[in-house]
Amino acid sequence: MPPLVTTPIALIDRFGRTVDYLRISITDRCDFRCVYCMAEEMTFLPRAQILSLEEIEFIAQAFVQLGVKKIRITGGEPLVRKGALDLLNTIGHLEGLRELVITTNGSQLETMAKDLKVAGVKRINISLDTLDADKFKAITRTGDLQQVLKGIRAAKAVGFERIKLNAVILKNRNHQEVNALVQFAIDNALDISFIEEMPLGIVDQHDRAEAYYSSDLIRRDISEKYTLVATPEKTGGPSDYYKIPDTQTRVGFISPHSHNFCSQCNRVRLTVEGRLLLCLGNEHSVDLKAVLREHPNDMALLKQTIIDAMLIKPETHEFNIHEQPVILRYMNMTGG
Repeated sequence: MPPLVTTPIALIDRFGRTVDYLRISITDRCDFRCVYCMAEEMTFLPRAQILSLEEIEFIAQAFVQLGVKKIRITGGEPLVRKGALDLLNTIGHLEGLRELVITTNGSQLETMAKDLKVAGVKRINISLDTLDADKFKAITRTGDLQQVLKGIRAAKAVGFERIKLNAVILKNRNHQEVNALVQFAIDNALDISFIEEMPLGIVDQHDRAEAYYSSDLIRRDISEKYTLVATPEKTGGPSDYYKIPDTQTRVGFISPHSHNFCSQCNRVRLTVEGRLLLCLGNEHSVDLKAVLREHPNDMALLKQTIIDAMLIKPETHEFNIHEQPVILRYMNMTGG
């Protein structure tokens, strides 16, 4: 057995990529049922199978000590988990962490935005696929557009460093709305990223190949109305950004199918079950929950397990929008 290593300079995989970004799913539950994310009737995990808040905090601490500079909290909908704010406050004040960010559907922001800012959240991503109330209901199945718009206004009033909208674009469902979404972002001084659907989990009444709308088509549609100026700016994630002159808005494109970004991958994911997932589009993973529960409070062993996991991070994902998904887990379990 190799000696325990406790203070590496960085987490580096076998392809030379430095991992300094961790996405943590703190719950598989959500108050929406978006068609591209989960089935309409979902069975959620029992409490004993998911990480406790204390376990999540311990793992986050280990990653920060191993050089991770950015942590994103996701779900499901992270803000529906009891104790989420306390967890965010603890993680947000970890020494060495540069940035705590969160992805949310916006449903809880009207009442929680101010507390998120106090907890140390610097930037916030809000899912918004349409500005049409009926389409919003159809895509989310249970969501209320006005509730989300109130949440966006509340987040703006608090003064986060940046707020970004995330829009998953589906052909013949909302692809005609990309320019309306861009204009909404401009009017509200927000950023926006357009996302090609990730083929995770088998969802009913939804043909992913039929609904696929590429980033190239989205960019073409936007360019008919707006000038897009390429920029090298990055926020630590996979978006390629463009600026719109004379506005504060950046437009990003996340393109796992049309423009593979694996060579630049700097992130890993912690699922709600405690699996350290080395790639969104593969099943390469390590069970950190088992390590924690078999060896409670053993920080050195946990960190060594994380270091060793870098050896199985794959070179690229295996997404294929035209086939039944190889990855059967749903997005709500993986974290957005």
